Amino acid sequence: MKPYELTYIISSDEKSEEAENLKKEVEVFVQEKGGIIVKSEKTVPQSLAYPIKRHSSGFFVTLEFQTEEKEIKALVEKLEKNPKILRHVIIIKKPVKQRKERRTRKPIMMPKDKSGVSEVYKEKAKKEPFGPKEEVKLEDIDKKLDEILSE
Repeated sequence: MKPYELTYIISSDEKSEEAENLKKEVEVFVQEKGGIIVKSEKTVPQSLAYPIKRHSSGFFVTLEFQTEEKEIKALVEKLEKNPKILRHVIIIKKPVKQRKERRTRKPIMMPKDKSGVSEVYKEKAKKEPFGPKEEVKLEDIDKKLDEILSE
């Protein structure tokens, strides 16, 4: 048995009770043909995006069920013969696939020496174009400024 979803629109000219009876009639028909109803929903009258058979609103009904393929043809014929049903569509429901979790990259652990600095950072320090940086004292800066200003 395959899972199906049937969505149909009942004319809004019908009263809410009549629409409910029509919904139950379709459910009973599916069950008579050996189907199993999984879920059934009916909404209040909603306006349609465009007129269908001169109707501007209708009850939307969604029915999820499981049945054999050969029984679908009889269901379609029943829906098409009923003048209260404006439109219908039956789709085959595919099971939702469980997706695998995405792999995340683990942080790269660098081996550290006794000082706590990794080898990669030591090599980067050696490759610096300006050489190792020296500490500059405030006194040295003052002397340089005096030399420049005295000239």
